[in-house]
Amino acid sequence: MGLFSFLKGAGDNSIDSAAENKTNAASLVNVIQSNGFDVTDLDVEIDGDTAKVWGTASDQATREKVLLALGNTKGIANVEDNMTTAVPAPEAKFHTVQSGESLSLIAKKYYGNAMKYNDIFEANQPLLKDVNKIYPGQVLRIPNL
Repeated sequence: MGLFSFLKGAGDNSIDSAAENKTNAASLVNVIQSNGFDVTDLDVEIDGDTAKVWGTASDQATREKVLLALGNTKGIANVEDNMTTAVPAPEAKFHTVQSGESLSLIAKKYYGNAMKYNDIFEANQPLLKDVNKIYPGQVLRIPNL
């Protein structure tokens, strides 16, 4: 998939990931594994503000969620995707949340129907915990319907 850009100052700040050390890379691997993402041969390296990830995801949705979990971490500006998928499928779109947006507004933009907000919420599980808790700078998966 390539290199993905994120807002370095936005995101989960529970991990200080913008430093080059194995501890922080290991913490990011732990985040991926604790979310239950099915990835074999997972490896993450930190190079400045770039997270580099390798492994084989069970499917395209899992691959994209791994990228978002890494990129939506405070201090990460880029994610270099070196992953493969066991079952190839079309890529979803990514959307960077702007101030004042809600999942309903985003669903209206992409699908023409605000009531499809739950499709976006479900496509970002388990990364999203509440349909009302998204933040500016956060990147979301927008699945193809």
